[in-house]
Amino acid sequence: MRILFPNLQHNNQENFMMNLAERHQFILNRLQRDQYINVIDLCKELKVSSVTIRKDLKLLEEKTLLFRTHGGATINNPYTVDRPVNEKEKIQSTEKNKIGLAAVSLLNENDSIVIASGTTVFYFAKNIPSGTTLTVVTSALNVALELMREPSIEVIQLGGLLRKSSSSVMGSYAEQVLGDFFFNKLFLGVDGIDLDYGLTTTNAMEAHLNRKMIGASQKTIVLADSTKFGKRGFGKICGLEEIDHIITDKGISEQIVKHLESLGVTVTIV
Repeated sequence: MRILFPNLQHNNQENFMMNLAERHQFILNRLQRDQYINVIDLCKELKVSSVTIRKDLKLLEEKTLLFRTHGGATINNPYTVDRPVNEKEKIQSTEKNKIGLAAVSLLNENDSIVIASGTTVFYFAKNIPSGTTLTVVTSALNVALELMREPSIEVIQLGGLLRKSSSSVMGSYAEQVLGDFFFNKLFLGVDGIDLDYGLTTTNAMEAHLNRKMIGASQKTIVLADSTKFGKRGFGKICGLEEIDHIITDKGISEQIVKHLESLGVTVTIV
C-alpha cells in the first residue's frame, strides 16, 4: 500500500518535513516505480542532506528492503551470479526472443558483424533469416553451430580457452585474431548494466575480449533483457558512453531510459 504525501511544490514547502517513517516509505515507493534511485535526486525532492539519505538507505538495506549501489540504490540484487548457459536460456526466454528479433532488423546485406556470447545474442542468431548474406565472427560455440547451417553466412569461429558456463572462448589468442578484422556492428550480451559503473560480465577474461570487440567495431549494439539493469558482474566491459544502442524489454524503467538517452544511447523497447 502506498502513502500519499503533500505536494512538495506548495509555497510552504520549506516548512514541510517528513518524519523518518514517511521518508523511508517515499524512498521505497520511488524505488518500486523506477527500480533505481539516485542520492542526489532524493536530496532535492526530500529537502534533506546527502548524509541523511545515505543513512536512510543504509537502514533500509539492513532491513533487506533494497541494495545500495555507488550513488544510489536498486530494488534488485546488483551482484550477478555465473550460471550455466542451459539455465540462462530458461530465464526471460520470451523477452530474449523478442529482443533477438528486433536486433535482426538492424542487419544489412553483406554486413560484417561480430557476435559475442550469451543467451540473448543466441536468440538473435537463431532469428537471422535464411538467405541473409553476412560475414560473422563469433566467440560463442552455439552461435557458430546455429549459423553454419546457412550457406549464405560465412562463419569465423574464434579460438582460445573454452569457458564452459557460457559455451564460448576467451583469452589472448581470440583477442589477437580480432586484430585482423573490422566490423560494421557488434552484437553484445552482458550480465549487468549499472548506470554508474557501466557494462559487466561475470568473467574478467571475457570482459577483456568484449572490450577488444568494441574496439574493432563501428557500432556496438547491446542485447539485454530488463533484469540486467542495476546489476554488476565481476569484470567491467566498458562505460555506457562507449555503446550506441541497447535493445531491451518493457520491464525497463522510464528513469533508466531517460538516463541512457541523455548519454546518446539509442534505446529500443520490445
